Amino acid sequence: MRALVRTAAAAATALALLLTGCGGGDGVPDGRITLRFQSLAWQKESVDINKQLVKEWNAAHPDIRVEYVQGSWDSVHDQLLTSFEGGEAPDIIHDASDDLADFAYGGYLADLRPLLPKGLTDGIPRTSWDTATFDGGVYGVPFLQEPRVLIANTRILKASGVRIPTPGKPWSWAEFRQVTKKLTGKGRYGVAWPLKEPVSVTLNLGLSAGGQLFHRGADGKVTVAMGEGDQVVPGTIHDQVNTDHSAARTALGMGGGDTLPGFFGGKYAMVPLGFSYRQQVVEQAPKGFEWTVLPAPAGRDGLAQGVSPQTLSVAEDSPHKKEAVRFIDFLLRPANMVRLAKGDWMLPTGTEALADPSLHTADRGWATGAALAGSLRSAPAQSVRGYPEWKDKVATPALQEYYSGAIDAAELRKRLVTDGNRVLARYQR
Repeated sequence: MRALVRTAAAAATALALLLTGCGGGDGVPDGRITLRFQSLAWQKESVDINKQLVKEWNAAHPDIRVEYVQGSWDSVHDQLLTSFEGGEAPDIIHDASDDLADFAYGGYLADLRPLLPKGLTDGIPRTSWDTATFDGGVYGVPFLQEPRVLIANTRILKASGVRIPTPGKPWSWAEFRQVTKKLTGKGRYGVAWPLKEPVSVTLNLGLSAGGQLFHRGADGKVTVAMGEGDQVVPGTIHDQVNTDHSAARTALGMGGGDTLPGFFGGKYAMVPLGFSYRQQVVEQAPKGFEWTVLPAPAGRDGLAQGVSPQTLSVAEDSPHKKEAVRFIDFLLRPANMVRLAKGDWMLPTGTEALADPSLHTADRGWATGAALAGSLRSAPAQSVRGYPEWKDKVATPALQEYYSGAIDAAELRKRLVTDGNRVLARYQR
């Protein structure tokens, strides 16, 4: 199918060139190249910055025009798959690293190794590149990352007398459980876990306790195995909900933003959220509401947590790969990366961009987030073929039932491991 699509696309391109008499470009008579850049920016500030950077590029490169295309996080995987199969994919693709594996292995994305300029390669740490590396090839440029943090009600914390954690001295998972019990009172829970999508939260925070879940053998095949470290985070959440009653059961079916009204109203003392949710807190919190950003709990591996950075990729079928990478290089210059990070309220991956003083202020928790950047690792499922199906059909329902108390730890293990390995095996034959 892929060969037929590429052959058809090549024939169409050749015919267009013959009809126009054009010796280059994309068929435009003046020879100007047009690149389609599909962005998933959705917050107004972020969309504005992306569009402004496109405008700046176009002003400086009249021979290589970039066309901004608005995409959506809600439908990007299916939309991209359809566009790849139809030979209509955008040249430059904004996505997240945990969505790239099947596209990379399927031959839909270009291996960027021979195209990336040295400055861009050297400017992003190896740990970030690992998130977009599959079978030795690099299929995306990781540029924005988001640690999970605790957003807490400052007044409740101070009144309780609990120790306030810092990145240098975080809470352990055991201490965190005790703290949430102490913060729980009449009409208030110590924590609200928004776990409508429980899998990435569980796996990524599990790295701090030494959890991995996915294990690659010498033959390259991946299997699921649940060790002691994999049980710390789900066990803590389960016990907070079902034993201590320090975590709100009703929050388990919520998305992150759904917990904010209760948080502002004093129903929850803390909410574990992605770093970018600070923007919603700033915009929605009632006047006078005091809040702070705390690091997530630490385990035997410290503050380590998995992340799936936002990425920029190039379609394999794009006839202008070099030009597409030139635009990516422009978009991710350190100063521009800072602009993109601040627009999305996230952290840049680039070393120089991350050192920008504006990202190290105490205001709105920027300094706490920046201090966590060195502990971010590739999410456990990054390169696992079949992960989307395992997540949707096996892990999501199993974890939802476990957190609600409907099944026990033994049944959770059976489903994640036994049922999970059946799913993964189909992708590795």
